[in-house]
Order: sequence, then C-alpha cells, then structure tokens
Amino acid sequence: MLLSAFISKRFRAYSGHKDEKNAFVSFIAKASTIGILLGVAVLIVALSVINGFEQQLVHRLLSVVPQVEYVAPSRPIADWPTKVEQLKQQPHVTGAAPFIAVNGMAQFKSQLKAVEIRGVEPSLEGDVSAINQFTQGKLVSQLTGDDVILGKQIVKQLNIALGDNVTLLIPQISEKGQSLLAPKRVTLTLAGIIEMGGPIDSSAAFIHLNKAQQTLGYDQSQVTGLRLRVDDVFSAHQIALRVGQTITDYVYISSWLRTQGSLYQDIQMVRTIVYIVVFLIIAVASFNIVSSLVMEVREKEGNIAILKTMGAKDSTILATFVMQGLTQAFVGVLLGSIVGVILAINISELFTWLSLLLGENPLEGVYFIEFLPSKLVWQDIVLTVIATFVLAILATLYPAWQATRVDPAKVLGN
Repeated sequence: MLLSAFISKRFRAYSGHKDEKNAFVSFIAKASTIGILLGVAVLIVALSVINGFEQQLVHRLLSVVPQVEYVAPSRPIADWPTKVEQLKQQPHVTGAAPFIAVNGMAQFKSQLKAVEIRGVEPSLEGDVSAINQFTQGKLVSQLTGDDVILGKQIVKQLNIALGDNVTLLIPQISEKGQSLLAPKRVTLTLAGIIEMGGPIDSSAAFIHLNKAQQTLGYDQSQVTGLRLRVDDVFSAHQIALRVGQTITDYVYISSWLRTQGSLYQDIQMVRTIVYIVVFLIIAVASFNIVSSLVMEVREKEGNIAILKTMGAKDSTILATFVMQGLTQAFVGVLLGSIVGVILAINISELFTWLSLLLGENPLEGVYFIEFLPSKLVWQDIVLTVIATFVLAILATLYPAWQATRVDPAKVLGN
C-alpha cells in the first residue's frame, strides 16, 4: 500500500506537466472533483434546511395547532372539568384543556374578515399550546371576558390597533339545525395580536371560554371540544385513538396528522427527492473519475509496463489507480463538506439578507414561518461522505482493473 501511494503521488505530479494531453486529463480530474464538491455541499445545505423545517414544524407549528382534539358533532360535551382531569391521567398525555370553536366574522367599521373563533380557558390553554410565545400585548393566559386576541393579518386587514373595539359576528343555528338565524354580535376589546407567521395569523381569534359559553347559550360545564398535548407528536394519532376510548361522549377524533399531515409528508417527500437528485449529481461527478482514470491508464501504459517488468504485482497497480480516484474524491468531499457546513450554519442570515436586497420575502404568508431555518445534523454529513466514497470506489475499479491487464511485452515492443 505504501508503494501504491508513492506511485500514485508520482503519477499525479507527472500529470501536472503542461503538455496538451496531460492538461486535458488534469482538467477532467479537476472537473470531477468540483462536481463532487458541489454535490456534497448542496446535499448538506439542502438536508440542513429540510431538518430545519421539520424542527420548526415540531417546535413552532405543532406547539400551537391542536395535536389531538375531540370535537362534539352535535350536543356539547358536558362536565368538562372532570373529563379534563381524566384525560390528564392517561399515558403520554402532558396537558388537556377545553375549547369552543366556531366560525364567524370579525368586523371593524365597514371592514369584515372571516375568522375561526376559539373560546379557551386561560388557566389551562398554556398546558396545550405555546401561543403565548407568539402574542404581543395581553397574553392568551391573561384573557378576560371583554378581550379578544386576533392574528396579525386580521389586524392588518381590518386596520385596527390594540385597544380598539372589535365586533364578532357568531352564527346561530335553529334548534332543529335546519336553518341559520341572525348572527349574534359581540363587541370586545382587542387586547393582543398573534404574530406567528402562516395561516394562523390570518384566521385565529381567541376569546374567553365563559364569553363563548354565554354567547352560544351553554352553561359553564359545556364545551364543543377537548384538546390534548402529547409527549410524542409523531404518535399523536395512535394516542388519540387509544385515549378517545375513555371519553363517554360521542366525539370526532382528530390529530395534527389530519390537519397538518400533508405539510409533514411534503417535507419528507422533498427530503427523498433531494437525496435522489443530489446523489445522482454526485454519481455523475464520480463517473467523471472513470473518464479521467481511463485516459490516465492509456497515457501511462508505458509506465505500467515498466513497473510490471520490475516485479510490481497486479494488486499494486490496482491499488495505485484506486488511490488516484479516491484522492480526487477525498479533495471534493473535504472541500464540499467545509463549504456545505459553512453555508448550512449561515443560510438563515443569507436568506434574510437576500430578502432585504430583493425587497420581498418569498416565504411570507405562505408557510408557517417567514425565515429559512437550518439544522445541521452530523449523521447526514457522515452518510453523505460514506455514500460519496462508495460511489468513488466503484468508479475507480474498472479503470484500475484495466491497468492490471496491460501487457508489458506488447507495450514495450511498440
């Protein structure tokens, strides 16, 4: 192996000579190295961004949207305090809270905006939601009966400010459920603004649970649903089904996998596509190694013949050209990893700078975040490096094997 390494080093030094043939072989070798560099760097950055989106999905979106909900389709759920305590005792349940959800309209002067009104119990909402972290002004946990908290986009569209009076129009349904009655009008004070990014800012309206009960004619023990927080969000559906069996009321069972599951599936699909596409790029760059080594073997047939006549074994020749290809791959992987890690660490700042330069943010109002997240996972880097070296080894085997088939008598005779 030491002899193969020495010969490989001498071959590389000889390839640096400036005659036309050597220059072209050197160019092909550098092109394959650059291709591997770019492929490794792009894969590391892309996977870091995908990991960042998944992290933000769990710690940002899923900390606010309901992880598990039990919603009464007809009659309200009675005696909610007892049921909340029962749910808290179930395995994998870390919090439970009641709510009343109804679609309505928010009105300020002549402006109207459709909203999802949620009546919540301030003392329990913090157990199932991190909405307080994204609220300006009065927090959800500080709501009183005369307050309402709206999303930022609602506030912007209605052109209102903290302290203004907002009217909520809540639809009423006849007792037989066959017709809509005139909506009830409830005037409340805008006490807080939710600024999270994404659809929640354009739809959420929080009021006190007691105010929602009074408006809809419920007594203080009745709600339309119960909400849970679980210790494993990716097992939320299984937990919801198991815990739901303990509820005696007739309810619909829902989890975030139904409401936000398509977003999570999109993230995983993009991850798979990135793996396939970028590994194909790395594979193409690796097969450039085949081209450069085949040309180098042809060029150095005389050297190989002389080595064989001096007693060099086929394994030595094979290892020499394998090292040639692995050296190209090593340089590309090393530089690509460095570039990829640096970009992955600073991609959020680069995206913010680019958005300011262009004067627009392509993520604003589209996703649940308005910045480009990044989470560097070292396992991804290790997997990328190993896969690249495997492809490089496979790419070097055929040219190296061809080098062992050189016939010294035939080559030196010519």
